[in-house]
Formats: sequence, structure tokens, C-alpha cells
Amino acid sequence: MGPVLAGVLQLSALMAALALAYIPLGNYMAKVYSSDRHWRVEKWIYKGIGANPDAEMRWPSYLRGVLAFSAVGVLFLYLLQRLQGVLPGSLGFRSIDPDQAFNTAASFVTNTNWQSYYGEQAMGPVVQTAGLAVQNFVSAAVGIAVAVALVRGFALPHSRLRSNGGTSVRTGELGNFWTDMVRGVTRILLPGALIAAIVLVACGAIQNFSGIHEVGQFMGGHQQWNGGAVASQEAVKELGTNGGGYFNANSAHPFENPTPFTNLFEIFLLLVIPFALTRTFGVMVGSVRQGYAILAAMAAIWVGFVALMMWTEFTHHGPAFEIAGGAMEGKETRFGVGSSSIFAVSTTLTSTGAVDSFHSSFTGLGGGITMLGMMLGEIAPGGTGSGLYGMLIMAVIAVFIAGLMVGRTPEYLGRKIGIREIKPAACYILVTPALALVFTAFAMALPTPAHSMTNSGAHGFSEILYAYTSGANNNGSAFAGLNADTHWFNTTIGLVMILGRFLPMVFVLALAGSLAEQKPVPVTAGTLRTEKPLFTGLLVGAILIITGLTYFPALALGPLAEGLAS
Repeated sequence: MGPVLAGVLQLSALMAALALAYIPLGNYMAKVYSSDRHWRVEKWIYKGIGANPDAEMRWPSYLRGVLAFSAVGVLFLYLLQRLQGVLPGSLGFRSIDPDQAFNTAASFVTNTNWQSYYGEQAMGPVVQTAGLAVQNFVSAAVGIAVAVALVRGFALPHSRLRSNGGTSVRTGELGNFWTDMVRGVTRILLPGALIAAIVLVACGAIQNFSGIHEVGQFMGGHQQWNGGAVASQEAVKELGTNGGGYFNANSAHPFENPTPFTNLFEIFLLLVIPFALTRTFGVMVGSVRQGYAILAAMAAIWVGFVALMMWTEFTHHGPAFEIAGGAMEGKETRFGVGSSSIFAVSTTLTSTGAVDSFHSSFTGLGGGITMLGMMLGEIAPGGTGSGLYGMLIMAVIAVFIAGLMVGRTPEYLGRKIGIREIKPAACYILVTPALALVFTAFAMALPTPAHSMTNSGAHGFSEILYAYTSGANNNGSAFAGLNADTHWFNTTIGLVMILGRFLPMVFVLALAGSLAEQKPVPVTAGTLRTEKPLFTGLLVGAILIITGLTYFPALALGPLAEGLAS
């Protein structure tokens, strides 16, 4: 069997598995966020944190919950790293330096999982399990909660009316953040990660609290390896689209990802919730066809990027590529070009950032594809929650554009899209590119950051652009040639990750609150049918055009220049 055919068959198997999981998982998540019943363990959690799970929240209260919870997470994880050297069970690992501790705390709380350190050489089991693994669960749950709040803004018959001193007032309630976050952990991520971890252990991933071992090497000499609770962290790392690896080699390491089957299984894990959330959206708004339209847009971009990546990596430009069956530099031989291409596209079109190969070693155009996937806003299918609310923001933009073209007030799912709605949507699509491009410009202009580049010219620029694009979009992957463990990069990328995570959430929740306060608009003959293929095409076109106009000059200086020169 040739490598191209093997890659196509793996892609077909992956799509079949995702299709099988789509309806049951999507329906289940819709029930999770629509149920009025609380599990006993959830009641204990609410009592412990002092939250009233039945209290409805308007968008400012919901946002305060998101920000307060995340701020406590950053502080706790920062202190845990700074105290690692004196904590019991840390296997002698020293405390983390302040700038790197800040970067790592910001990274894992924002669901980015950017790592400027060697996991197996810096973090002991206490920090790995009590700090990083916990954030892998709760940061993913926060993303889903914000997406569900936006869906409720569309799904409510209109803003709920309650009696206030005999006068009915619109409340614009979006649910309860604490309930949504806790249910995301207890009912979705924990059960899913448990099943996934059992599969990974059965297939060879390690799961222990072993200390440091000295092992022999094939070519002579010795090397030190430490064990850890790898399979459990690997499971939620992919399922929650987190991406931070226990080891520096991430999912290329055989302790994390031992076989071609586990590689395909991990790709399935990082895609299954983001894709299934479109079904959840359709069920909650009362029209599964609306969910299928969003799914079609996501799937079209994802499949197109995978096909383009395979073409760039399989194309033979000389005898070395021909003998290897493609561009094999930086790729694991046990995975090959096809599976590595699928993983690279999937991890950058979601907010995962895990890698089973090194993107810096891809062809010039292949590296550009990984970068472009993040620049789209990671919405195809995107991260857990963030992919859905990012795509819905783009749907609002597409509806607005369509309304302008026909001279009609835009409507989406029975809600008018006016000035109050388009302002937060416009701010959403501007904030992430601004963060990535402005900080890239500063890094290239100042002398100190440039010293971290291993390569000069177009590829060196791509390393810097990739780093800030990854941070601003909460992806976490990197071009391996950049030394990011410096005061400049730890501090600036940490700030970019925080701003790139929470500023968009402000605009998403503001939009949700505005939608929830509207009265429904009846469907007429002139209403744009947003469940039709025509709208899906408009949506995909709007995404590609907006991204292209925003990032094309930067891409032309980096991966495009490198790809055309090779």
C-alpha cells in the first residue's frame, strides 16, 4: 500500500468515526446544558464554592464568573510552580522561574498550553497532575460554557420576562456560569477522558508515578527518563483541545502516542467535541438543520486544508523526497506523511496545539497552512466551545454582509443583527489579528527577541509570526526553531494568551446578552435561509476573504516567500 493511499484511508476512517459520534454526543451535550437536575457530586461542589446553581445570570454576571474563576486559576498555578522545589513528591525538580511560571499559568488557564520548557525536565508529578491536568479540564469547560451562553442567546424565545414590582422587565439571562462549567467537567470531560485514558493505556501509553530511571541507548551511553500519569493527561489534553504534552516531544513521544492507531485515536479526540457541538447548537435552537449548516462550513474548511496539506507534503521535488515517499523531515516514521498531515491540520484548526511532528520542518507551504489554520480563528472545528462561538460570530458577520448587499436589515435565527450586535462581532474578529501582528512587529523591530531565532530570513520571520499567532489564538503549538524561553517571550506571549482568550469572550457574551434581550423576528419571504448550502458557501467565503485581507501581507513575508523560493 502506498503512503498516499494509506493517508486517504486513515482520513476516511477518521471521518467515519466522527460521523458515528456526531449525533449521540451532540444530543447528549444538549441534554447536559438543558437539564434542571443537579448530580449529588455537583451539589457538593456548588456548596464548596458557595455558588447558587439555580440563579440566572445576565451577561455581565456571567462574564464576572468567567474572569474571577480564571484569575484564581492563574494565581494558583503560578504559586504551585513557584513552590515546586519545596513540595513533597516533586522528585527533586526545582521551582520554576517567575517569568516562565507566569507564562505557563497563563497558558494552561487560557486553554493554550504553550510550553517554553521541557516537560519531563521541569515539571514534577505534583505540578503536572494537581496543576496542569486540572486546568486541562476546567479551561476546556469554561470554553464550552461561553459557547452555550451564546447559543442560549439565540435559543431563548426572547429575553425572559419576570415580574419586578408588578412591572415586567427584560432580563436577558444566559444561564449560570458555575452550573455550566461544573457540568462540562463532571458530565462530559471526566467521563470522556476516563474512557480515552483506558484506551491509551491498553495501546501502550504509560500511566504511573515512577521516578527518574537511567536507561541504556542503542548507540551506547545512558539517558534519564521519568514516568508519570501520562495517559490520563494525554486523554484530556486532546479531548479538551488543550495540547500541552507531558514530554517535550509531545504526541511524537512514544510514551504519549505509541502506535499509528493511538495517533488516529488522538486526532479523533481533539475533533469530536468541537464538531459535535454544532449538533448541540442545532438541538438547542430548535433546528438541527442550522447545526448542519455550521457543521458543513467547518467540515469544508477542514477537509480542504487536509487535502492541501497532503498535497504539499507528498509532492516530490527531488530524489530524497521520492525515496522517502514525501517530506519526512521532522515526522515520525511510525506515522508517516499522511497521518502527520491530518494531525497538523487538525491541531491548528482547533485550539489544541499538540504535535506528532514538527511544523517547522514541514515544507514552506505546509508550514504556512498550519499558520493559516490558526489565523482563521481556529473555527473549523475550533476548540472546545471556542470553535462554535467563533463560527457563530462569523455567521453573524456573513448575515450582516448579505443584508448590506440586498438592502435589508440582517436577521439570524429570528434575531435582528443591528449596530448593537455587529459592534461586538466586529471587535471579536479584530482583536486576535491585532494582538498577533502588533507583537510580531515589535519582536522583529527590537534587537533582543531576534536573537532567539535559529533561522534568518523568511523562515525566521515565520517562527516569530507563528509564535504570536499561536498565543493569540490560544493554540500552543510552535515552530521548533524559536527559543521562546526568554524574559521577553515568556512575558509577551503570556500577555497575548490572556488577552487573546478573554477579550473575545467579553465580546461573545456581550453579543449573547444583546440577542437574549430581543423579541423574535418572524420569518418572511425575504429572510435569508441560513440553513441552506448557499449560506454555508457565503460563510466559508467570508471567513477566507476576511482572513486573507488581514494576514496576507504577513504570510507573504514568511511562509509564502519561503515556499515559492524552494
